[in-house]
Amino acid sequence: MKLLVIRFSSIGDIVLTTPAIRCLKQQLPNVEIHFLSKLQFKAVTEANPYIDQFHYYNGNLSALTKTLKAEQFDYVIDFHKNFRSYKIRWALRTKVLAYRKLSVQKFLLTRFHINLMPGRHISLRCLDALAPLGVTDDGRGLDYFIPLHATLKLGDLPVSHSAGYIAIVIGASYFTKKLPLEKLQELCAAINYPIVLVGGKEDATMGAAIATVDDIKVYNACGKFSLHESADIVRHSNLVISHDTGLQYIACAFQKKVLAIWGGTSPALDVEPYYGTGYVNEALHHLYHNYVVPNLACQPCSNYGTTTCPKKHFHCMQWQDVDQIAKDALAMVTKK
Repeated sequence: MKLLVIRFSSIGDIVLTTPAIRCLKQQLPNVEIHFLSKLQFKAVTEANPYIDQFHYYNGNLSALTKTLKAEQFDYVIDFHKNFRSYKIRWALRTKVLAYRKLSVQKFLLTRFHINLMPGRHISLRCLDALAPLGVTDDGRGLDYFIPLHATLKLGDLPVSHSAGYIAIVIGASYFTKKLPLEKLQELCAAINYPIVLVGGKEDATMGAAIATVDDIKVYNACGKFSLHESADIVRHSNLVISHDTGLQYIACAFQKKVLAIWGGTSPALDVEPYYGTGYVNEALHHLYHNYVVPNLACQPCSNYGTTTCPKKHFHCMQWQDVDQIAKDALAMVTKK
């Protein structure tokens, strides 16, 4: 059996499909799995041992479709469900399995704050789509694989952080998913523990400003490392504090403790930190915590985040209790 799995973007959303990919590979005999994503997200899956062949979209839909048609897939498994994936599905003219995207429910939640979400995590909805193939959840959660050549090297992080550190992921794709600079500075000042700031090149300037609170305690790694190396920073951390962004889910793949800070988006969209159904609720309580400002009528305001606060006040982040987050962080890293 030959399968094409489609998830074009983004880092976190691709990571959230990994339980389904693993279960397909391990539960179907002689299956050949092809994976299609955008070229810019190649690193996310390039070392995944459960994928046999990769295809990348880079504005080349016509040529890509021709290549995919030649493969003669038995099924297309659509974990994206957008205009582009529908065009590919139509062109390949084969059987299709697709997850429940819940666009109407998300619209009602973000626009009118009517919550009809089923309370079933997106990773499990991806697995649900595979039921016609007899594939079931193995309970093991998310995957992320770092190639050996892309791991951290000795001396990449300061000696002062060698005994342990908290990784704080300061970036996110949209403004309303990120704590403002002054709140991140307050958070770092309140944590009496070594900190590594993680983010891309676009976060380097903010990282430098945050590190001014204590440039010995706080190391700004933003923009200095690849995605894989940043994932390795997360893997070796004692705790991860993160906005709603891809490295949050990569942290879950490594079974790291996570403090997730939510602004314009929400765990109510069934996208909270995910460790797999193999954990009982009591164990999950010790692994992660969500921080959502309570009783905000406007939260969540978006599925993905927005470039400005629609209400102009940004209470969902401005009112975050960073002192409490800091206390919880210290309690989690010092707990035996």
